[in-house]
Amino acid sequence: MLKKYVTALIIAILATSCATHEKTASPADRLDSVAREYVKLGLSIGQFDGDFVDAYYGPDSLRPAKTDTSHFPKEALLQKTSALKHVLATFAPDAAPDTLARRAEWLTAQLTAFERRIQLFSGTLVPFDSESKELFDAVAPVYEEQYFKDLIAKLDRLLPGQGSIPERYQKLANHFLIPQNKIDTVFRTAIAEARKRTLAHYTLPVGEDFKLEYVRDKPWSGYNWYKGNYKSVIQINISQPIYIERAIDLACHEGYPGHHVYNALLEKNLFRGKGWTEISLYPLFSPQSLIAEGSANYGISMAFPGDEQREFCKSVLIPVAGLDTAMSYAYFKALTIRSALNYARNEVARGLLDHGMSDREAKRWLTDYCLLSEKGASDYLRFIRKYRSYVINYNYGQDIVKKYIESESGTTADAGRRWKRFEALLSNENKASDLLKK
Repeated sequence: MLKKYVTALIIAILATSCATHEKTASPADRLDSVAREYVKLGLSIGQFDGDFVDAYYGPDSLRPAKTDTSHFPKEALLQKTSALKHVLATFAPDAAPDTLARRAEWLTAQLTAFERRIQLFSGTLVPFDSESKELFDAVAPVYEEQYFKDLIAKLDRLLPGQGSIPERYQKLANHFLIPQNKIDTVFRTAIAEARKRTLAHYTLPVGEDFKLEYVRDKPWSGYNWYKGNYKSVIQINISQPIYIERAIDLACHEGYPGHHVYNALLEKNLFRGKGWTEISLYPLFSPQSLIAEGSANYGISMAFPGDEQREFCKSVLIPVAGLDTAMSYAYFKALTIRSALNYARNEVARGLLDHGMSDREAKRWLTDYCLLSEKGASDYLRFIRKYRSYVINYNYGQDIVKKYIESESGTTADAGRRWKRFEALLSNENKASDLLKK
């Protein structure tokens, strides 16, 4: 059955490619046709799975007609996905130009993620690491609990006061909680600075812009909804406590040089510049997300290298928020350790999804090691249940991007080279395995 479907698909692709040509379609034309079929398939899956399509700004002609969504056509969608992968296998490196082969390889990895998400959406699960490999092209390292205990011991020596470490950390952090009536001013100040620093290195498309919105009751702290035509909607969840460093974190991660810049550069350079239709579809559960989240997190240190985030907070954002700068040095030292503790989030997700970890134990890890408040821990459990192995994209994704960028351009010694390499990363189809082998 699949063989017949593959044959029919190849014939359809060749017919489409040849529609405006008298001669046989070129490999590039055939790959362009596969790309259009890939987009159609992704949008079709998105009709059933509401979390599947994060962004689409391609032609309306590729959007599927409205359909009855009461029954999920699992087998038909898997068959279409497999058929496209069979066609892409004909673009092997020894049988096509490097650009086509690399593009076909990227599409194949994306389609592997399609297969896993289809299975997951229909209730067929695999172990955490297998899931992340198929969805995001990466398997995050495993850390035993002692690793986090050792980091917490370092934090214990740093934090002032008496009591448990989470309580002492929270007491310190509360000095830098942004008042609700200052959130908009602080965020707009942070985004403006992040944008200025990014524009010092990049020429962004004319007309690029974003709309800033504040929302409540979400499992995430910030989100970028890319709308196409170089426009984004950036949402900040204000039902969670927002501390001063998060203004810069989210300004960079969601905006500059993070998600907004990443999507704008892909649209400009690949969709509009090269006519690569596939890039107009951003499937959330795919290898593209590891690059997106990893680069967005690493983008914070691109825009604010070394101690510049702390210094900008101390000299600008903390005063704007009407807060006292007195304990800022100790707070940012604690944040450095807390950043390393973020891998505990992966272990909580592994525990919940693979090993039957209880909610109570998960919350203990999230409060004791991730230093989240009770509400923060509850929100993150919601995040894990919704996004599952997606959690690795933030910490392991960041580490993959960091190693890739700094392997050739160093840390802060040559900022120009780092920005150039980072721009190339944001402007091309990449996946984790590409970065790891370089």
